[in-house]
Amino acid sequence: MRNPKIVQAVAVPIVPSTPSPAMDSAEYRKQLAESYGFQQIGEPLPDDITLRDILNSLPKKVFEINDIRAWGSVLISVTSYALGIFMIAKASWYLLPLAWAWTGTAVTGFFVIGHDCAHKSFSRNKLVEDIVGTIAFMPLIYPYEPWRFKHDQHHAKTNMLHEDTAWHPICKADVESSELLRKALIYAYGPIRPWMSIAHWLMWHFDLKKFRKHEVKRVIISLSAVFAFMGIGWPLIIYKTGIVGWVKFWLMPWLGYHFWMSTFTTVHHTAPHIPFKGSDEWNGAQAQLNGTVHCDYPYWIEVLCHDINWHVPHHISSKIPSYNLRAAQQSLDDNWGKYLNKAKWNWRLMKTIMTTCHVYDSDENYVSFERVAPDESQPITFLRKVMPDYA
Repeated sequence: MRNPKIVQAVAVPIVPSTPSPAMDSAEYRKQLAESYGFQQIGEPLPDDITLRDILNSLPKKVFEINDIRAWGSVLISVTSYALGIFMIAKASWYLLPLAWAWTGTAVTGFFVIGHDCAHKSFSRNKLVEDIVGTIAFMPLIYPYEPWRFKHDQHHAKTNMLHEDTAWHPICKADVESSELLRKALIYAYGPIRPWMSIAHWLMWHFDLKKFRKHEVKRVIISLSAVFAFMGIGWPLIIYKTGIVGWVKFWLMPWLGYHFWMSTFTTVHHTAPHIPFKGSDEWNGAQAQLNGTVHCDYPYWIEVLCHDINWHVPHHISSKIPSYNLRAAQQSLDDNWGKYLNKAKWNWRLMKTIMTTCHVYDSDENYVSFERVAPDESQPITFLRKVMPDYA
C-alpha cells in the first residue's frame, strides 16, 4: 500500500511517456521546465522527421577538422592541468579543495580530447587519433579502445532501454531481486550518483568477455597502456611524494574528473520527461534530438572541458569536432529550436535527477525509490530535504 507521507514528499510532477494534448501545450511544458530546473522542455518531435533530415540542416563547415584548433585544445588541457598540479603543490591545506576542483576539471579535458579521437573528429590521420586518444586516457586509467567500442553503442542506441551503455533507468526486476542490490542501487542512483561513473568504468572496460573477437587485440593494447601508467606512473608519484602525495596529486583530481564524467553524462540524457524506450518503439531522431539535453555550465568549466556539454549536436553527428559544437548548436536552435531541451546547471536540476529519476516505469518514465522501496529510501528522502531547490 502506498505511503501517503512519502508520496506527498515527492514534489516533482511526473509526465507520462505518452503525453495527452494538454501536456503538449506550451504552458504545461513551461510549468514542467520550471519544476524540473529546466529552461525549456521541447515539443515532441513528429514521427515523420528523420535523423537524416536534422543532419542535412547542419552547415557543412561544422564537420571540418581544424588541426590548429584541435592541437590548441591539447595545449589548453596540458597547460591547465600543469597549473593545477602547481596549485596543489603550493596551496595551503584549506585551499586544496579549490586546487583539486580545478585540476579535476582540467583533466576532464583530456577525456574530451580522447573522445574526439574516438569519433574521428580530432585528426584526418587515424593513427594519430589512436595514439593521442590512448595517451589522453592513460592518466585517467581509462582504457581507450574498450571505452570507444562501448561508447559507439551508446550513440547507436541512445535512450534505448536495455541496449544503451550509458545511464538508463533501473529495472524493477533488479530492485526486487535482492535486498543488498536494492540498497546499493538506492545509494548509487542517489547520494553517490555524481561518482557512479567509477562503477561504470570498472564494469564495462576491463572484462575481455564483453568484447567481440575482432576487438580483443585493440582492447588488450589499451589495457596495457593504462596498466603501464599504473605500474610506472603511480610508483614514481609515490617515490617522489609518498602515499599522501599520490592522494593529493592523482586520486583527488581523478575523483574530480569522475564527478564531471558522472554529472555530464547523467544530465545529458536524464530527466523525468525523457523516456527510455524498447527497441520496438525507439525512434532515432527523437532519441538524439528530444532525448538529449543542452546544459550550460560556468564558462571556465566549458573551456577546460572543451564544450562537451554542448551535447545535442554531438548526438546528431559524432563527427562534429568539439570546437564546432557551438556553431552546430546555433544551427539546431535556428532550425529545430522548439524541440530542444535546455537547462542551466543548477541545484533543482540535480535534485530532480537524484531524487526522482530512478526506476523505469512504462507510464511515468521514472518512479522514485521513495515509491518503490519506501522503507529503505532514507538516503533519497535525506537528499530531498537537504539539497537546495534553487534554479
